[in-house]
Amino acid sequence: MAPMGIRLSPLGVAVFCLLGLGVLYHLYSGFLAGRLALFVLGDPAERAGGGPDVPPGPLPEGTVDLRELLAVSVLAAVKGGEEVKRVRESNVLNEKAKGKTREGAEEKMTSGDVLSNRKMFYLLKNTFPSVQINTEEHVDAPDEIIFWDRSIPEDIKEKIQSKKVPAESVTVWIDPLDATHEYTEDLRQYVTTMVCVAVNGEPVIGVIHKPFSAYTAWAMVDGGSNIKARSSYSERTPRIIVSRSHAGKVEQVARQTFGNKTVIIPAGGAGYKVLALLDVPDKKQEKADVYIHVTYIKKWDICAGNAVLKALGGHMTTLTGEEISYTGSDGNEGGLLASINVDHQALVDKLPDLEKASHKQT
Repeated sequence: MAPMGIRLSPLGVAVFCLLGLGVLYHLYSGFLAGRLALFVLGDPAERAGGGPDVPPGPLPEGTVDLRELLAVSVLAAVKGGEEVKRVRESNVLNEKAKGKTREGAEEKMTSGDVLSNRKMFYLLKNTFPSVQINTEEHVDAPDEIIFWDRSIPEDIKEKIQSKKVPAESVTVWIDPLDATHEYTEDLRQYVTTMVCVAVNGEPVIGVIHKPFSAYTAWAMVDGGSNIKARSSYSERTPRIIVSRSHAGKVEQVARQTFGNKTVIIPAGGAGYKVLALLDVPDKKQEKADVYIHVTYIKKWDICAGNAVLKALGGHMTTLTGEEISYTGSDGNEGGLLASINVDHQALVDKLPDLEKASHKQT
């Protein structure tokens, strides 16, 4: 007798296949969902540096990522600049004197200084609460609720690698409105907002923002920048940019050193003067070969420019060629000499009389 064959009904086959598909779905649905989320949202490691899915707030203490600090510094300078521009255009400066310089000149303060300082200070402080922040103006207002959204501009992402340093090694210097005197005179081209980051006293990040032309220069030492040096400079008969308040003193010594063809450019604002040494796409920005300052100057005025020049291979020193440390006191006693793509030490050697003039003023 022949064996009986086993016959499966079409309904049974269908049920069996559906059960199998259910098991496979259960096993792989988690994996597929994870891959889909990765595709749509991106790598979590990348999102940590920016993106709307990461809530704003203070970053973990202990270490600081310099790329993130650069991004926040740029944002702070821009936000401060918005306040500076808004107050100036309202023409209600609420100008008042806050003291005198060592030379006896009146130091002014306006609502632009105060409001810019508040935005810049609290944006940085709320994001990096463990970092030391030195600022030109006192912060006497209640805490402002302002946070970084963790987004990093594309140009910074492309040029700067993540680099972490101990938080206790970092000092941030803020100048919420450089060239306040010129600001009150409506000489807008000289006005900048600046942020500098020093690590163990050495300037490593510099941001200089021009509120009235919406131009921002930034650079990071051993990292990258969005600004560059000009193609040529004159060493034999340099164009020298100096403060408007002591142009005559520098002019006399400079012409004795370099000859009567030496051009002296009086200008306001330390940030503006550093940009004068670089390739800046701003028609109102004057061009110079050397920047000289012969009197006492505060470190928040010069730290950002020092970092930018250093990142580009330039130099900013005292008049005797000493490096400036951005720890300790908030002032620099030894005058200032800044240059790029010229023999800086040769300039130091040629200008000894300026160093003497600096000591007479302090």
